[in-house]
Amino acid sequence: MAKRMRNNMVTHEEVDLHEKTAFKICVKVISHPTSDFMIAPLSDKRYVINEDLNLFIIINWNKVEITNHVFHYDVVLSKRDHERVIYLYDTETEKRRTNTEVMVKSNIKNSLDTLLNKINQHIENNK
Repeated sequence: MAKRMRNNMVTHEEVDLHEKTAFKICVKVISHPTSDFMIAPLSDKRYVINEDLNLFIIINWNKVEITNHVFHYDVVLSKRDHERVIYLYDTETEKRRTNTEVMVKSNIKNSLDTLLNKINQHIENNK
């Protein structure tokens, strides 16, 4: 009985060609430098907007919705591909957040250095 059940177990998910294509589109658009990202925390939807490519992608549960201002595609992804898209999305947004944070902190340091120099000049001038 156990041997029969092992033979009937699915060890991988079959992926249709349109799923592969949708996955590749998501990967390309997520990694594109002009893509903008948004997350809706209550619905757990992730949005990718790329005006240069005229694409809008919604990543929601096990599907992606791809809109290109002419057509709209709903593609159900395999569990593995969905997890990969979410990972890529989250990794890219985290990388961009880190870069933004570094930039903001460097601006603060420059501003503080400028402020310190002004204070030192003021103190020297009033001696």
